[in-house]
Amino acid sequence: MKSRTPLYLLLVFLGLPLAVGQLGGWATQQSLGSWYPTLEKSVLTPPPLVFPFAWTLLYLLMGLAAWLVWRAGGRAPLLLWLLQLAVNLAWSFLFFYLENPDLGLVDVVLLLLLAAATALWFRRWSPVAFWLLVPYVLWVAFAAYLNLTIVLLN
Repeated sequence: MKSRTPLYLLLVFLGLPLAVGQLGGWATQQSLGSWYPTLEKSVLTPPPLVFPFAWTLLYLLMGLAAWLVWRAGGRAPLLLWLLQLAVNLAWSFLFFYLENPDLGLVDVVLLLLLAAATALWFRRWSPVAFWLLVPYVLWVAFAAYLNLTIVLLN
């Protein structure tokens, strides 16, 4: 049974960010067909189909990174990881469900800071975990830019 524990926990670490993504997707759905298409957006905004694929990959990388840190003995960094997951989820509700890009911008800037801090803290426990989070940090920075342009253009 002991040998299965790491595999079981890997599934938990992968599943948690994916569950956050599912909840965020639920919060997003109502606005995708009505409010969001009416907004002026950056010319760099990817096609809508890109987002679910990108986020799914990023959530898997986040889960794998957290599992690596857990395996290396890191526990405290996982609290920050959980906090940034909660802030990540909050963005979908603030931006899409409440249709409030201003609150979304505040949230995504906080998320960027937390994601970067998480990556840096993870680096102390696992350099691989750090590199697994780099695409996420970059994507959140891009999301912050997209959110900012929506605030400025609308």
